[in-house]
Amino acid sequence: MQLNQLSFDVLHPQPLIIVISGTSGIGKDAVIKGMKERNLPLHFVITATSRPPRRNEKNGVDYFFYSPEDFEQRIARGEFIEHALVYQDYKGIPRAQVEEALRCGQDVVLKLDVQGAATIRKLYPQAILVFLVPNTVEEWYDRLSDRGSETETSLKVRVDTAIREIAQIDIFDYVVLNAHGHLTAAVDDILHILHVEHMRVHHRKNL
Repeated sequence: MQLNQLSFDVLHPQPLIIVISGTSGIGKDAVIKGMKERNLPLHFVITATSRPPRRNEKNGVDYFFYSPEDFEQRIARGEFIEHALVYQDYKGIPRAQVEEALRCGQDVVLKLDVQGAATIRKLYPQAILVFLVPNTVEEWYDRLSDRGSETETSLKVRVDTAIREIAQIDIFDYVVLNAHGHLTAAVDDILHILHVEHMRVHHRKNL
């Protein structure tokens, strides 16, 4: 037996890119916050946007808030892995954050709308895409309207957009229920997904 040719050095998983997505108002921010509270070695990418902050949002914590002109200059310099105009505001994923985290061997967590998730699927086919769903449509609509930042017109736009987004669910790998009052269960499910994905052979080095 050639024991010197035998290696069990397979416990070195490649860092993962996991995308948390879903329709507007589904609770992506709450899920991300719940994941952060677990104090796991995950890198949470901070999205850039050209919209003004909502109440209680902090620059560099919830988002990077740039003016539309500044955002467009950053697009021209190639600072974003992907960007899009969403509800008349720019959103983008800073390239440097993702590339540095992957170089350091950290799992990368992205919060994206469905359009952004589809772009990441093309750029990083190995990315794990998670689609959040509510317990009921009524629960989702109440959550969206309770934010207090939507007009009747903008609510209709978001509902119409949600219908189109749900039609693209086949691009996702997992569906996770984010029911009202059960945030902990949703976070647990996502962390279980990460655990399972790390055990898949195609994420491992030195095979």
